[in-house]
Amino acid sequence: MKKYRLIASATMGLESVVKDECSALGFENIETFNGRVEFDGDEKDIVEANLHLRCADRVFIKMGEFKALTFDSLFENIKRLPWENIISVDGEFPISWVSSVKCKLFSKSDIQRIVKKSIVERLRVAYQTDSLVETAGAYRVKIQAHNDIFLVMIDTSGEGLHKRGYRNLINEAPLKETMAAALVLLSRWKGGDRPLLDPMCGTGTIAIEGAMIARNIAPGVNRNFASEKWPIIEEQLWVDLRDEAFSREDYDKEVKIYASDIDEETLMVAKLNAIKAGVDEEIEFKCMNFLELENDIEKGCIITNPPYGDRLLDEDAVERLYGLMGDIFLMRYPKWSYYIITSFETFEKAFGRKATKNRKLYNGGIKCHYYQYYGAR
Repeated sequence: MKKYRLIASATMGLESVVKDECSALGFENIETFNGRVEFDGDEKDIVEANLHLRCADRVFIKMGEFKALTFDSLFENIKRLPWENIISVDGEFPISWVSSVKCKLFSKSDIQRIVKKSIVERLRVAYQTDSLVETAGAYRVKIQAHNDIFLVMIDTSGEGLHKRGYRNLINEAPLKETMAAALVLLSRWKGGDRPLLDPMCGTGTIAIEGAMIARNIAPGVNRNFASEKWPIIEEQLWVDLRDEAFSREDYDKEVKIYASDIDEETLMVAKLNAIKAGVDEEIEFKCMNFLELENDIEKGCIITNPPYGDRLLDEDAVERLYGLMGDIFLMRYPKWSYYIITSFETFEKAFGRKATKNRKLYNGGIKCHYYQYYGAR
């Protein structure tokens, strides 16, 4: 198998979580940058990364990284890259995404045109042909330029890795599956005798991702990827590694997850999502206001994504809500751990207690903090 430099792109703030995932999967020479984690890997690792990474956005093959101040320089640098090692003679290779920040070459349409022309020229020579039909496979090329440094990648995933395949409908304030998984992983909750509770569960994403983590269900095992159609990766490898992922699922561990929401229609969607994800038996859903919460379990973990200022409620309503959350959690769940993501800047004051730790994250482009309150050991 060939060796590649691979990239797992990540939402800002989640790079260290993705790095830990890559380490757990045994990837080598891992490096972390803003918005991405790089590592060395072969075709098997491309498949493993797509099937198993819970918090990454996509997996790319890194084709090259270079400085370019002119379009001639961009053309020549792109042309030097071994595109024929990845793209088949009939492969489709759109320049699907271009960003340029603080660069002399700032026109995205011109960058797209030059990159496409350069790859075409390289492939024509490599395949000794005058025309490229582009009818098979999808090799989407991504160009990310910053301070005149161009990072050139090919997308192996296709649709974003947050598309697990279980979400039926999107509610008006969705939490991506990748972010929900990160919230659970950062809490260190893994199932066992400690229950997990999301008292404002919406369409159930946190509860579902928690169940998948506890059961060790690979997040990508029930979906397809762009690189499944690439000749460089044998079809049998996908079959074998999917089978291996299924064999690692753990149905012996005790898993208690409680998810509630005040909106009955939203909760119905959550139940359908859980059924589709295959974790409906792990989650007890209930339609209720969080003020009605009762608890007879000494220790557990609350992870939730409540409404916040630029999402569904005005500032005064949010402040009242968070004050009530603080009262309910502290009175009825005094020894539990709480993990709450919100963009509300004065959350701790409203909640009535300073967090043990907080972490800056970006949820849907909104700057948030993940407030972590550690319970009794």
